[in-house]
Amino acid sequence: MNAFLIALQFLTRIKLVRQTVWTEKDFGASVTWFPAVGAIIGLLLCGIYWLLHDVVPAFAVAVILVIAEFLITGGLHADGLMDTCDGYFSGRSRERMLEIMKDSRVGANGVQAFVFFVLLKIALLLSLSVEPYVVLGTMPLLGRWLMSWSVTGFPYARPQGIGKAFAEYAPSYALKVATLITLLPVLWVPIPLYLTMAGTAALWGWWANSRLVRKLGGVTGDTYGAVTETGELMVLAAGVAMGQWAWNMW
Repeated sequence: MNAFLIALQFLTRIKLVRQTVWTEKDFGASVTWFPAVGAIIGLLLCGIYWLLHDVVPAFAVAVILVIAEFLITGGLHADGLMDTCDGYFSGRSRERMLEIMKDSRVGANGVQAFVFFVLLKIALLLSLSVEPYVVLGTMPLLGRWLMSWSVTGFPYARPQGIGKAFAEYAPSYALKVATLITLLPVLWVPIPLYLTMAGTAALWGWWANSRLVRKLGGVTGDTYGAVTETGELMVLAAGVAMGQWAWNMW
C-alpha cells in the first residue's frame, strides 16, 4: 500500500497521506503501481466528461479535459515532454543534450512541442467516434504503463537523479504486475478496441525509447514524462482511427 501511495503522490496532486520522506527503495517499488494511478486519472476524466458533456459545447469539454489532466498531474509529464524536446531537437552533442534537458528554462523547441501537443490532443478528443468513456478511462492507464516499461526496460542515461532511483530499485516483478493491471480493462472494454490502443501504445513505447537510447545513451526522468504524454496521444489517435470499427465488431 505504501508503494501505491507514493506512486499516487508522485504522479498526481492527490495526497491521501502526507509523506515528505521517501527512500530510494520506496521509489523503486512504486513503479509497479503506475498503471493503477493512471486508472484513477482515467476515472476522474470520465467523471468530468459525465458532468459536462450534456451541458457544455464539445470543444469546451475537450479543452477542459486536457486542462484537467494537467491539473491532476501537476504538469509533471508535460514538463518532461518540453525538456526532452528542447534537448533532443537541439542538434548538439549527447552530453549537451542532457545538460539542456536538465535546465529548468523552457526553450523554443519545448514550447512548440507543447503547443502542438495540446492542439492535437484537443482535436483528437473532438474526433472520437466511440463511447468517450472507454478511451478516457484507458488512455492514462496505458500511458503510465509505458512509464513503468520505460523505467524497467531501458538503460538510464545519467549516473544519478530521481529517475535513476526508479530504475535501480524497481523490483524484478514490477513490469509484470504493471502489465497485469493494464490488462484488466479487457473485462469491460471491447477487446478489438483495447488491443488496438494497447498495441499502438506498445509499439510507440518501444520505438520512442529505442530512439532516445540511441541518441541520448539512455532514458531519463524527463523522457519518462515525454513517452507517457506522447503515448497517451497515440492511444487517443488509435481510438479515433479504429474505434468505431472495433466497437461494431464487439
